[in-house]
Amino acid sequence: MPQYMDIAVNFIGNKLAAEADRVIAEAAQVGVNSMLVIASHIQESRDAIALCAAFPEQLYSTAGIHPHHASQWDEDSRNSIKRLSAASCVVAVGECGLDYNRDFSPRAQQRHAFAEQLALAVELQKPVLMHERDAHDDFLAILKEYRSELPAVLLHCFTGNKDSLMAYLDLDIYLGITGWVCDERRGQTLAQLVPLIPDNRIVIETDSPYLLPRSLRPKPKSSKNEPKYLPYIAQYIAQLRQQPLHDFAAMTYKNSRSLFGLPY
Repeated sequence: MPQYMDIAVNFIGNKLAAEADRVIAEAAQVGVNSMLVIASHIQESRDAIALCAAFPEQLYSTAGIHPHHASQWDEDSRNSIKRLSAASCVVAVGECGLDYNRDFSPRAQQRHAFAEQLALAVELQKPVLMHERDAHDDFLAILKEYRSELPAVLLHCFTGNKDSLMAYLDLDIYLGITGWVCDERRGQTLAQLVPLIPDNRIVIETDSPYLLPRSLRPKPKSSKNEPKYLPYIAQYIAQLRQQPLHDFAAMTYKNSRSLFGLPY
C-alpha cells in the first residue's frame, strides 16, 4: 500500500480534534501514516502541540499566526512562537502569509506579521508553511527578501494562475495541492497547472475538514473532509500528471518528509 503524509490538517477548533482517535486510525488504514496539524494563532499552536503529544508517531505541527489573525501580532508574539517552536513536534513556522481576499486583519499588519515570521524561521532555520490569497505581488516581494536564507518553503493550498506558479517555482517553493483540483467548477485552472509542477516540488494535502473533493463518491454524510481521503486526491492528481499512482504517492511522500526534515 502506498504511504502518504497529509501536509495540512485543521485539527484544532473543530470536531476533528474530538474524534482524533477515529480520524487517525481510519487514515492509517488507507496508508496516511502522518499528518501536519496547522495552527493559525498562538493558542492554536499550543493546542496543536498538545494534540501531537497524544499521537507522537502520527502528528506533527506548525507554530505561527495566520494572516486572518495578524492584528493579534504584538511584541510578545515572536518570542511565543520561538518558544513553541522548540517542541519536537513543531516542524515549521506558520501558517503565515497574506490574505487580501477577506482582509480580516489590516493589510499593513498582515505584511508585518508575515515578515516577522519569515525572519524568525531564518533564525530558527525551520521550514515555513504559508498562505496566500489575492495578494501575490506583496507576498512575493516579502518572500524574496528572506528566501535565500530559508531552508525550505511551502505554499499550501495553491490555487493560483500560471504566472504565479512560475514565479513561485523560480523561488524553489514546494506547492501543496488539495481536493480543490477535483472541483469541475473552480478547479479547472489548477487541473491544467498541476502537470507543470516539478516532481520534486509537489506535495498533497486535504486541508480538512475543508475542501472535500467535489468528485468524491460516495459523498460522506458529514460533508467534511478528512485525511483518509488523501489517497483519492492523490489518484486524481496522478491521472492529471499521467503518472502511476504508486510512483506519484512515493514521490510526494518523500517530498513531504524531506520538506519537514523527517525520515522517509
